[in-house]
Amino acid sequence: MNDLRRATRLPAVAIAMLPIACGSGANMSPRQLQSITIAPATADAQGQQVQFTATGHWSASPLTVTPQPGMWGACVGEAATNEVTVTSSGMAQCASGAKGAYTVFAFDMTNCNAISVCGGGCTIEGTAQLTCP
Repeated sequence: MNDLRRATRLPAVAIAMLPIACGSGANMSPRQLQSITIAPATADAQGQQVQFTATGHWSASPLTVTPQPGMWGACVGEAATNEVTVTSSGMAQCASGAKGAYTVFAFDMTNCNAISVCGGGCTIEGTAQLTCP
């Protein structure tokens, strides 16, 4: 009689373990940042500060994160500049006398080999344009 009870319990135990083995997530990829976009894409400072916001686009849910944490900066052409400053929260301001178009950028530190001017060396970077009058 004990052998019969053991024989009928064994398949139930094996079936109960099946979802654990199949759904373990061993083959799942970690969530990865794929790109960053910045809004607004263009802005005219008109003597005022401009708030830029970075949005991260990810490979798994949640697919977007706003604001996307990261590093901010500004450049003109491919050169560093001190004519535009950008805070760690994306608030940009033109220095007195600054004129022309500047690139505002945000990048993710975990996706950088060697950071150079204008966020160079980072594979995931978002850019926008700021015009100083």
